[in-house]
Amino acid sequence: MNSSDRRSDVLVMVPGVMGSAPDGAEAFHLAAIDSPQLLVTDFVATRGDGVFETLGAFDGTLVNVRPHLERLTRSAAMIDLPAPDLEVLTAALDAAVAAHEPVRELTVRLSLTRGVEGTDEPTCWIHARTAEDYAPARAGLRVITLDRGLSTTAPATSPWLLAGAKTLSYAVNMAVLREAQRRGAEEVLFVSSDGYALEGPTSTLLVQREDRFLTTPVSAGVLPGTSVTSAFDALRAMGRQCAEELLTPAQVKESQGAWLLSSGRLACPITHLDEAELPVDRELTARIGDAIAGRS
Repeated sequence: MNSSDRRSDVLVMVPGVMGSAPDGAEAFHLAAIDSPQLLVTDFVATRGDGVFETLGAFDGTLVNVRPHLERLTRSAAMIDLPAPDLEVLTAALDAAVAAHEPVRELTVRLSLTRGVEGTDEPTCWIHARTAEDYAPARAGLRVITLDRGLSTTAPATSPWLLAGAKTLSYAVNMAVLREAQRRGAEEVLFVSSDGYALEGPTSTLLVQREDRFLTTPVSAGVLPGTSVTSAFDALRAMGRQCAEELLTPAQVKESQGAWLLSSGRLACPITHLDEAELPVDRELTARIGDAIAGRS
């Protein structure tokens, strides 16, 4: 592809997401982003029935591709979708990045739905676009705690509630962010009904308690964090101890620092949790962010 052919927004449709495309079509192809591509009878439109992943690409290189695709497969299994073809998806993701004009930071969203009613053929697409300016979030976030309404035992006792699945049903997550704004904050930390800090609507919690760095156990119903894995690798290389551990909001407020991590925003320090002010280590935040972006 010539540089003149690269686009500011890229859409890749992936009819071969399950390994073979209908009617012998190509496994994936570039599509016009300003033309209709989805039917209104797709389950994603009628029921929000699907899963997704958002990857970051930094200086043209996708980060944590395999962990994201493995998490997509996990989410798909939780809603009884067949396992996608990871080799096809890897090639399609690479094609999306290659087709985008060169930028320092790129957001690449991969969506997989149950497909059009009656066809039994999943729908899949990839949208690559220049990342938003996340500098304000990376400088620090005012965060409020909100009850998620589920206990940390819900994944074991009620798996049909899909705690820990990254589904396209995001109305609740968007509603809590609007509630945060109404309360003068930028972000939310979900709290379980039995009183433990969980995760953000679109992020993973990382907490420093003295010399230990902690995140919420996946068994409590949070997403398996791809970003926190990168952060842990970097922190362990610095000689720090890292573990999964349940913490109460009070323990987070008393910590030596806390962050919300994600593939696009990287490491966002929590400056305030409800009424409590938390310390912020700018140098450490930058090192964690570089690790998530694959720059360390």
